[in-house]
Amino acid sequence: MSETSIETALQSFGLTEKESQIYICIARNGIQKGVEVAKKTKTAKAVVYRILKILQRKGFIESSLESPIRYTAIPFETILESQIIAKQEEARQIETAKKTLLADWKKIRKGQPELPIEKFTVLEGYKKIYSKIYQMVKKTKKNLCIVVTIPGILRADRYGIVSEVNNHPLRSKIKIRFLTDLTNADANSIRFLRKQLRFNSQVRGRSPELGERPFPRMVIRDQEEILFFITPKAVMTDVKTDETSIVTNCKSMIQTFSDVFENLWENSTEIEEKIAEIKSGSLTEKTLFLNDAEKARALYYKVLDSASEEVLTVSSSDGFIVVGDHISQLEALTRRGLRVKVMAPITNENLAIALELLRFCEVRHIPLGYFDTVMIDKQHLFQFNTVSTGSDHNSEMKAFEKVFYTTDSGYIQKTTKMLDDLWRKTRSPSNSSMLPFGLPNESSKELHGIIKRIDRYGFQNIKHAKKPQVSEIDLLNKLSEAKNSPSKYGSRTKWSDTLYFFGSRAFAHIRPPKTFNLPEMIIAVFNNIEGSTFGPENSIKIYIKPEEKPPGPYQLVAQIQDNPKSMDYNLNVFKGMPIRDNFQLVKKDQIDVRLQGNTLFAGWTVPISFSGSRYVLPPSCILFEAYGGVKSGIFNFVFPSGRKQEIWFNNLEAFVTYFHQKSKYVGPGNEGMLDRESMQISYPP
Repeated sequence: MSETSIETALQSFGLTEKESQIYICIARNGIQKGVEVAKKTKTAKAVVYRILKILQRKGFIESSLESPIRYTAIPFETILESQIIAKQEEARQIETAKKTLLADWKKIRKGQPELPIEKFTVLEGYKKIYSKIYQMVKKTKKNLCIVVTIPGILRADRYGIVSEVNNHPLRSKIKIRFLTDLTNADANSIRFLRKQLRFNSQVRGRSPELGERPFPRMVIRDQEEILFFITPKAVMTDVKTDETSIVTNCKSMIQTFSDVFENLWENSTEIEEKIAEIKSGSLTEKTLFLNDAEKARALYYKVLDSASEEVLTVSSSDGFIVVGDHISQLEALTRRGLRVKVMAPITNENLAIALELLRFCEVRHIPLGYFDTVMIDKQHLFQFNTVSTGSDHNSEMKAFEKVFYTTDSGYIQKTTKMLDDLWRKTRSPSNSSMLPFGLPNESSKELHGIIKRIDRYGFQNIKHAKKPQVSEIDLLNKLSEAKNSPSKYGSRTKWSDTLYFFGSRAFAHIRPPKTFNLPEMIIAVFNNIEGSTFGPENSIKIYIKPEEKPPGPYQLVAQIQDNPKSMDYNLNVFKGMPIRDNFQLVKKDQIDVRLQGNTLFAGWTVPISFSGSRYVLPPSCILFEAYGGVKSGIFNFVFPSGRKQEIWFNNLEAFVTYFHQKSKYVGPGNEGMLDRESMQISYPP
């Protein structure tokens, strides 16, 4: 252990930083006089002698009977052992007193227990997260559903979770299900799974099919509690990267994620079947891994030319592999009477291709994360490991450098089921819906101008700032200054003050199905950080599209927030407007907006009613996954109350996943936007 780690351990044992340093000095140098310790640690003699008495009283050092007194350190291993014994004794005493304490508590607590409040709790770091999962496993009485990666299972074993699953006292009565990825490269993990996890009728595992988009890892206990990870997928398997997760008891959210789990479960393969398949090599015998680009290309076009019923393509956003570069071939297939279906992440960069394809075939938007796949007549499956981003011959050949091809009917049947399910849940783009928030004749460069006009409350003098050339670094520097400069106003602000709000914000355009009984709406989420005028704050605004024809601008109909300090400011800003009567103050654990890299999570556990409307938005959550390059800028607008707002932003387009109790909604690419860094300055009239 390094000296720093020893100091940390000593401080956890109850020593101060200076006490730890003096103990280490004596341990390092052997028997020491107080004067010698003072000289070596550069500490005043009076302070040293006081600390030596404290260390002696705490049992960390011993003193001689001679004069002058000399001191020696108790061996660290002895201290460590005594701490362990003390903690064990403390735990034993608590366990012994448990029944008595609970009996006394029941006498103190009168009346019926209150209904549990729905709330969010954020956990950061492996230790806290896996300790919570351990507790959830221990408390399970009926059902435990787990979506986990192979590294996650290995880590869970180190924290004693696997052992707790296998030795649970109610194991014969509860139903425990694992859902995990399993590939040919997981030979060691397979052996571990067979040895450690005892798969029987109650404890089972399944493996999502190749190409299926990874879903956020989660643990659901007895339909009462859920823990899910929000760490960006780019670092999901990096054991050196710390994790972040959210725990909630929100019934609607638990039901939503439970539905997702059941859907994944039904579209997966029994893990024992998968293990046997890999072990026997039966899958390899029916599969070709083509490394020769010329041979792969020739085989692909030979099979494509023989197609007689349907061609289904799943593509990345970087150019539509084998699709964007070969529109004429696909159009020829439709003239032969074939059904051509394309699924890809639709972005501003590939929108032109999507609109061109819509002339003759079906196109659906999907999120990022799927393998590039072509299914022909539900008999031939090609999967590509590389992306073609150009139209020249060399770019095309790169797409065929590594190709997975199979005619295995069992494998194709499973993949077809997964792709058909994905197709049903997505929707087709249109020229207007692909534009930001559905407004025509606007480019992505005007994204914030569109936001201004949508969430205008009758704003006046809307115009771009004089300095739209603000850079990404400019705003990052401003945010850094804000974190180090706490607000001087706080709750004592005056209407004549200039106010500052620093943090992140995101906008999602949601077009829910009619069965939801909700209108077309924009959900805006805000996370203000320390340094903002009113301090940290999470808030959510809801805008709905008017039902009259032709529809006017979107109207702000609801806002919830968790900071009471800004309430008076908001009421004054929106004075004279309907929204003023629909501000809802909620508790900190009833709303959460959290940014991790380029991913932002927002969730709420309270229903949100819309002013002047019959609609109520139930507890839900939204995931924003940003992509593409950063666009920086500034814009201004003026509230009807006269306050001028100046907004600085580092903006990215974002995929939106909206989790409603009945929905796993995924909007087209630019149906969402994320201001990863944002600064709002509010000037007085």
